[in-house]
Amino acid sequence: MGVDLHLHSTASDGTETPTAVVELAAAAGLSAIALTDHDNLDGIAEARIAANRVGVDLISGAELSVGWTTGAMHLLVYFLEPGPGPLQDRLVELQQSRANRNQEMVGALNELGIDITYDEILAEAGGTGVGRPHFAGVLIKKGVVPDVETAFDRYLAAGRPAYRGRKRLDAAEAIELARESGAATSIAHPHTIGAGAPDYEAAFAELAAVGLTGVECWYPEYEPTLRNHLAEIAESHGLVATGGSDFHGSYKPSIQVGVGKGDLVVPESTLSELRDTIA
Repeated sequence: MGVDLHLHSTASDGTETPTAVVELAAAAGLSAIALTDHDNLDGIAEARIAANRVGVDLISGAELSVGWTTGAMHLLVYFLEPGPGPLQDRLVELQQSRANRNQEMVGALNELGIDITYDEILAEAGGTGVGRPHFAGVLIKKGVVPDVETAFDRYLAAGRPAYRGRKRLDAAEAIELARESGAATSIAHPHTIGAGAPDYEAAFAELAAVGLTGVECWYPEYEPTLRNHLAEIAESHGLVATGGSDFHGSYKPSIQVGVGKGDLVVPESTLSELRDTIA
């Protein structure tokens, strides 16, 4: 049996409810999953009820967009439980900044001549966890763009006309807050943090020195040889090689829970290694 430590639900920018995500994991034969919605733990309570019912071990987590020298980095946080805490309290601030950014993006699209309202975005998101894929969904429904990729390429990606930034924690600060909250951390999809291997290997080393726990090596966009290479680099810095599908439902239709594009296997030992880091 395998695990999947990178999953999104309707609590952020996924299209499946937390319950449905858990049920898909059970159907895939997974022993454990981590629900890692963006900047929030809102789906954990619902997911935990479903996980207890179907016999899947649920890890409470989140995915944060944090500041780094090359721009933004995504950081997965594991074993972060809902309720008050050093990092949990800061998530409230991040969610407010995200909400403000979303309002600004609606205004930017209006200035570009696109008739779109924030209520429409909220409806697409189900009223919570609004992210850029929800903007893409509305743009598709209105016939402005044919698909999610085009929506990002034309309007929503960093540097495009409707993109607006938001508040982020610094990577080192986020790692320290996670440690204070009894949580583990892993760099998500590390290819996004630099132009090549020297960039991400330097990041591994620097962040390992301030308490980073792992690196997401088992990732569906990577060929098996790259997955193994990343795992070797991570382990050379004393980091756990983590992994997950980055499932978003229909927003990433080629990605399935547990198997990514069909060949992803994240070993169960990954979870025990992560647990050892916070024991």
